[in-house]
Amino acid sequence: MQRIVPGPGQESVWDYPRPPRLERCTARLRVAFAGVTIANTQDGYRVLETSHPPVYYIPSQDVAMQWLRRAPGQSFCEFKGVASYWTVEVDGRRSEQAAWSYEQPTPAFAPIAGHLAFYASRVDACFVGDERVAAQEGDFYGGWITSPVVGPFKGGPGTRHW
Repeated sequence: MQRIVPGPGQESVWDYPRPPRLERCTARLRVAFAGVTIANTQDGYRVLETSHPPVYYIPSQDVAMQWLRRAPGQSFCEFKGVASYWTVEVDGRRSEQAAWSYEQPTPAFAPIAGHLAFYASRVDACFVGDERVAAQEGDFYGGWITSPVVGPFKGGPGTRHW
């Protein structure tokens, strides 16, 4: 693994902290699935953690919750707590566990209680501002990759122990 040196206006995921940091995000965040805008906000958060592209959290009041339902399963993050999963279904098209949330996160992450994060790989499109994001590789992490963020990124084969 060799760190990519960030250019002007870029940030490296290798400069992100561990434990992760939560910060406000006023950029417009959008999620689309099956021709419907599932989420749209300028009042989100992003979580920054070493080796990971940012994970964006959208307040539930800015998510079209009529298209989401709780999915089976949970996971545990040592920093944020217990995550619940959500399936998105629009007009018969379904994406299982396309989003997750922390209903009772740890105190450091209390501001994201009830916010949802979406896997860019499990919906049709996610945007930060006007830029369509690329999904973080792998099926566990849900980071959104945009042009201002450089890696290499954890998630692909052989990166589990970074």
